[in-house]
Order: sequence, then structure tokens, then C-alpha cells
Amino acid sequence: MADITLKLVPEIIIGSDTINRIGTLCYKRGHKILVVTEKDNGQTKRLTEVLSDSGLETLIFDKIPAQATAETAGQIASLAKGACCDFIVGLGGITTQHTARLASVLAVSNYGLFELFDGVREEDAFLPYIAIPTVGLGVDPFIFCDYLLAVDPRDRITRQIKCPRSLSQAVIFDPGLCEQLSGGPALSTVLDGLCSSVEAYCSIKSNFLSDILLEQAISLYSGIIHSLEKNSEINAVDLFNAGVFMSLGVSLSAPGIGTALAYSLSGRFPVAKPSCSAVLLPHVMEKLVASRPEKMAKAAALLGAKTENASAGDAANMALSTVRNWMEKLSIPASLKDLNLTLDKLVAVADAARDLEFVAFSPWTVASEDAYDLIKQAF
Repeated sequence: MADITLKLVPEIIIGSDTINRIGTLCYKRGHKILVVTEKDNGQTKRLTEVLSDSGLETLIFDKIPAQATAETAGQIASLAKGACCDFIVGLGGITTQHTARLASVLAVSNYGLFELFDGVREEDAFLPYIAIPTVGLGVDPFIFCDYLLAVDPRDRITRQIKCPRSLSQAVIFDPGLCEQLSGGPALSTVLDGLCSSVEAYCSIKSNFLSDILLEQAISLYSGIIHSLEKNSEINAVDLFNAGVFMSLGVSLSAPGIGTALAYSLSGRFPVAKPSCSAVLLPHVMEKLVASRPEKMAKAAALLGAKTENASAGDAANMALSTVRNWMEKLSIPASLKDLNLTLDKLVAVADAARDLEFVAFSPWTVASEDAYDLIKQAF
């Protein structure tokens, strides 16, 4: 069993209306806050009102594009530096969280953006960061990790950047920030979270604690899918809770090539990362069935398959058939071709995904040609 090291640096606050505690958290760390978000909406207004009531000065950056590159993080960092902000608060989904965290590093770094991309490691300098994730297109699986993913504006390649473990001072999970979701994008979000959960569950870095968290995440994602048989809307609070367990579990383990490819595809092309994960999921699971049959057999039971008296191999295959049946029944796109991608342009994406450091913890050795073969199977 892998060793477990817990450094609970972020103060984790979970519960309804916990956003109301942001003023107290911020006041201890400074008085001028830069709020980073996708758009100025009701959630942003509520956050700024809470901060204002606490006597804090707030600036808002709400221009994060759907396909943001690290260049946006540079703009945020320049704003934070010019305004002498004491820390940054990220309110939003996956793109917002990665972009705002990178801005927190760049705001006080002695190095430029491209120097960080090219391998410079500066682990001590940062502007303190507070994360307030919202459901949107899913919860960031790397929110508790000591690295982040960013899209290099020079070539739109997704790269992994080391950041200080103590960068995130606090993470607030408030179910009250959830929005009711429905339709294809919502279904893809569920499968996206399931992909990261299953990969981290089968990772060679997994341990008993990550297993406990990820089993709960897999069970919640499964319950959401099963509930769709009776209701066309996804329970946003259940999706949010699943995301909390998933992100905590991933921080103690590591996802794999499916997650890496989804990030790399969405960074290079105008496609949503959850849609890519949904397409890749059954192909990733097929690999996991062969490499970690015992783990996939447990996952099958969590997904609701009838695994009693079945061998580990047969039960593991039930996990795969369950997901494929879901995708067919719910009419989820099953091919990357359906996302308007072109196969001959995806070789560089496969190479970039394979080079992300967390892929090394996959339960099978993933070479660049293996990553491309996975793309071809999903095409």
C-alpha cells in the first residue's frame, strides 16, 4: 500500500450558506480582494456584498473566456499586482479555478509566464488564494493538488505547472451556489467526474483513504445517472457532493490518461472538456478492466451492476457494459468525431497528454502511441 501524507493546508468549509463566512476568512489575510469569475451574476453579487459588509475592498475580473489560456492568468496577475491586492478569490468552475490559481503564482513571481511553462520551479512565492467552486461544468479534480493545468498560449498545449501546496488558503463548498442542470452537457459533466474518479480509484497511487472517498464519489455519480430514468433533471446538489468527494480523492491519488486527454483536447480545440471525458470513458475503462480487474469489479458494484457470484473479471466487465448502456440509453455522443474533431490533428494532443506528469501513475505504462491509440478508438 502506498504511503499517505496528509497536509491539510486549505481550510475546507462545506455546507449551505458557508459563502457567508468568506468575509471572516479574508479579513484575516488582508483588505483588498480580487474576485475572479466567469461572469458577473447573482453569485458574484452575493459574494461582493458579503465582502463589502466585512469592510473589505473588492475588485472583479469577470472576463474569463470559455477557452481561456494562461494569457488570461497573466492579465489577472497584472491587475492584482497593479491594484496591490492582498489575495485572490476564485468563484466558478474548472477553468476559473486553474486560471485564478495560476494568477496567484504569477502575481508575485520573479519569473514570467513562459519561464514557468518552460520548467522554472518557484514554490514559495504566491498571492494567497481562496477557492469557491461552483458546479458549472464540474468540480475541478485538482483543486487540492500541488499542481495545476494551464493552456500555453503559444501552441495551445495543456501543461502541468507546479504550485505551492499552501497556495490555497481555504476552499468553500457551498451547495447553495448550485444551479439546476439538465440535458446533454449535464450528463457529460456526470461522466466527466466519473472518469476522474474511476481513474484515480484504479491508480497505482491510490490508498485506503482515497478509495473511501472515490467509492463514495462513484456511488453518487451512479445514483445521479439512475435517477435520470425517472427525472430529466440532474440533482445539482448530488452532483456537487460527488465533486467534493472526487476532488478530495484525486488529491490523495491521481487520475490517468483519460483525464489528461480530455483537458488536452479542450485546451487545443473548441470542445467542452466534459464531452471529451464522456466519449473517452468507456475506452479508458476497457484498459482498466484489463489492468485492475479487482478494482473495476468493486466499481461495477458501486455502479449498480449485479456482481454477486461473478468472478472478478466478469464483474469488472459489468462496469464497462453498465457505462456503455447508459451512454446508449441517454443518447450521449460516443465518438470524438461527433465533437467535430479531425483525427489527423490529434497526434500532438496525444503527445501532450502523455507528458502530463500525473499520467505516470496509471496502472499500465502509457506511451505516446498508446494515448493516440486511445484517441483512435474513441474517434
